[in-house]
Amino acid sequence: MQLLKFKPTVYKLENVKTGRVFDDAGWTLSDPECEDPSLVRAVYDNTMFTPRNDLKGLYRYAEWLPVKRTLKKSCSPVTYKSKNLAKHLGLNNLYITFSGWNPKIGAKMRTCSFKETEAFSVCARLDKKEKRTLVVQSAGNTARAFAQVCSDNDIPLVICIPEDNKHDLWFTHKLNRCVKIVAAPHGCDYYDAITLGDKLAQDPQFFLEGGAKNIARRDGMGTTILSYIEQAGRLPDAYFQAVGSGTGAIAAWENAQRLAADGRFGENNMRVYVAQNTPFTLLYDSWKAGSRQLASISPEQGRRQAEVILAKVLSNRKPPYSLAGGLFDVLEQSKGDVFLASNDDIMYWLLQFRNLEGYDLLPAACVAVSALAQAVEKRMVDKDEYIMLNCTGGGTLAALGKGYILKEPDLVLSPDLPAEEIIAKVSELF
Repeated sequence: MQLLKFKPTVYKLENVKTGRVFDDAGWTLSDPECEDPSLVRAVYDNTMFTPRNDLKGLYRYAEWLPVKRTLKKSCSPVTYKSKNLAKHLGLNNLYITFSGWNPKIGAKMRTCSFKETEAFSVCARLDKKEKRTLVVQSAGNTARAFAQVCSDNDIPLVICIPEDNKHDLWFTHKLNRCVKIVAAPHGCDYYDAITLGDKLAQDPQFFLEGGAKNIARRDGMGTTILSYIEQAGRLPDAYFQAVGSGTGAIAAWENAQRLAADGRFGENNMRVYVAQNTPFTLLYDSWKAGSRQLASISPEQGRRQAEVILAKVLSNRKPPYSLAGGLFDVLEQSKGDVFLASNDDIMYWLLQFRNLEGYDLLPAACVAVSALAQAVEKRMVDKDEYIMLNCTGGGTLAALGKGYILKEPDLVLSPDLPAEEIIAKVSELF
């Protein structure tokens, strides 16, 4: 049987703040006619949730992904109804959505992180004829995911990371030469990696992936709740996830709204609960202050806090919190809340989860489990409610059982260097 040629998904863009609907110019990250900070959302031609049985991996959800093509080796999140953790917590309808490596349940994300959902969506939004080089700024897991996807699909890429997080750059095979790693020196954090990438993108041969502003990133992450819906058949009453930027929670909320508009899965009464790893508590502090504005945090303070947390991917000093459609709006509209988990909490739930569910989680996912346990203890969730626990990564022990390769940075550059010097040095890599 001859496979049909993939047709790009049909959609328009909507300004969350103003409601203006307009065409995507190709890589639009914001509304050019709106000066106020606001996310733009994809408005898909197909308003019904329609999984594609003819497509593999993540592209099963292509009808709600802003993609022009499909890429090799994608995988989708896996959702199942928990027995052991649910019993331990006294819950009757706990669904775990896992993005990582656990072939026994069908989870085969080789980089062990749900950041693959972003990478396969963002990179498939790229035109095949794109001549510029994509720039991705990351604290670790995103770097690994984009590096793997771009390596497998011959997509030129520069990844900017903090050098202290280079241990996250492990791979089971050597990367394609089209992928280059640029690191901010020891002592720097994710915000410094963002600065490097911003300066690099001042040259027209490079362009930024866009982070939370990229509809492909958010809608790729939003496939977690699409996976949940296929198993539970209805929208959850409560959603739990650990966050650094909050983009995954925003994405889940956006897809919950689409699913509610579909009409077959109930109303969107989903309470969004997110969690951070103490002492990096920027989102917690901002939300608990009742403020749309982010709490004050100095670069030095942020770097110190990022250094000591186990879940280093949860240390974004520049999250999409305040702008229209950002995390503040999601928490307010969903009647949600923010939790905290310590390093000790992470270690406790890492061991407990492995004993109960049979596989290991990454530290960030353990923060989400801790938040759920706290919500149960505080009676913020009812035992019969439908709960989605978004476990955003795990399975590294099993995935690395046959060995791995660490990718060292190709360059280590201070974010304080002039943009011209950064551009010149990175250009030489190609």
